[in-house]
Amino acid sequence: MSIINKIRYKLKNIGPASVIAAAFIGPGTITMCSVAGAKFGYSLIWALFISILLTLFIQLMAIRIGINTKKSLSVLVREQFENKILKYVSILLVISAIFIGNTAYEAGNISGAVMGAELLFNKKLVYNNVNIFSVCCGFLAFLLIAFGNNRSLEKVLIFLVLIMSFSFVFTVFIVGIDFQSLFSFSNFFHFPSESILIVAGLIGTTVVPYNIFLHVALVNSKWKNVNDINTANFDAIISISIGGLISLCILLTAAGLNKSDILNAVDLANSLEPLYGNFSKLIIALGLFSAGLTSSITAPLAAAYVLCGCLGFESDRKSVFFRFISIIVLVIGVISSSLGISSIEIIKFAQITNGILLPLIVIFLMILANNSKLLKNQINSIVQNLIGVLVIGFCLLLCVRSVIKVFF
Repeated sequence: MSIINKIRYKLKNIGPASVIAAAFIGPGTITMCSVAGAKFGYSLIWALFISILLTLFIQLMAIRIGINTKKSLSVLVREQFENKILKYVSILLVISAIFIGNTAYEAGNISGAVMGAELLFNKKLVYNNVNIFSVCCGFLAFLLIAFGNNRSLEKVLIFLVLIMSFSFVFTVFIVGIDFQSLFSFSNFFHFPSESILIVAGLIGTTVVPYNIFLHVALVNSKWKNVNDINTANFDAIISISIGGLISLCILLTAAGLNKSDILNAVDLANSLEPLYGNFSKLIIALGLFSAGLTSSITAPLAAAYVLCGCLGFESDRKSVFFRFISIIVLVIGVISSSLGISSIEIIKFAQITNGILLPLIVIFLMILANNSKLLKNQINSIVQNLIGVLVIGFCLLLCVRSVIKVFF
């Protein structure tokens, strides 16, 4: 097979990782990138790069483990611990972080799509205190979850990611970039003391525990042969890099506006309108709607994959239990969003469990990646293990940050 044909084959098989990119480019990421750019200009771009590199390292390791073992990460968690106490504690932690956490965050995902819709149509639709846009966005997500297969889902999410790419690349183009400031060593590698929570937020919204579980499940459903690892890796590198580019464009747009009072994507859109016209605002709105909708779809799916694997049910999207779990997560999110119910305490709980889960999952991945019985000749190299130790240390710092942010 020629090089061109190989590239065509790999491009044709882009899919599972596009779902991961769509998952982490949600309302939370847009908000964090907007705030980072507005408050600190180009100074925190390095943190964004680190978050993408961390995501790539973790997801590539998860791909290798998934394709070699042909098992979901939830099943591996359940099978690897012989000690019953460790096993049940691990399962409980995973279910708490992923299922309960995603249920809490789903309201935010739906709300992000709603904000985009309200900006697009320049109006709010509320009937008897129920937000109609929330119901409509939830219904769209429901159709894809209940009736779509993995391939159709991939195509829809690839389309939405492309819309996000167009939206935010366009806004950077119209706002412009101060290249002299961008490539200034003192500015690019600056770490303002008051930016620690923003840095942690940038990384925390990109390196997401549920994406690890979701990616392994999607990879296993698409590729069955160990020889497909290179194709799966190519898919991950391309898709996650595009996700990183979208995040970078949002940060650059906010930085280029020179307004420190931007707190979310709506503020970003409203700041663009007086300077660059209504069309620029609509483009941001389209990107925000796409981001909210993609996360609204992926969060329920991830929760279902995790719960099925942990409890020993079949991780098949057509199974009754899988659909029941994913739709429950979606419905709770829609109700919370449409009625404006605050789920702050649940979100705090989710932040703690996600913060604790991430370093534990990376440690678990490292153990599996060095198990020659499972991976044979594809175990981690010395360099990969050294990088892994650094990643674990970084994830532990994020864990501490999550706990401190919630309690102090």
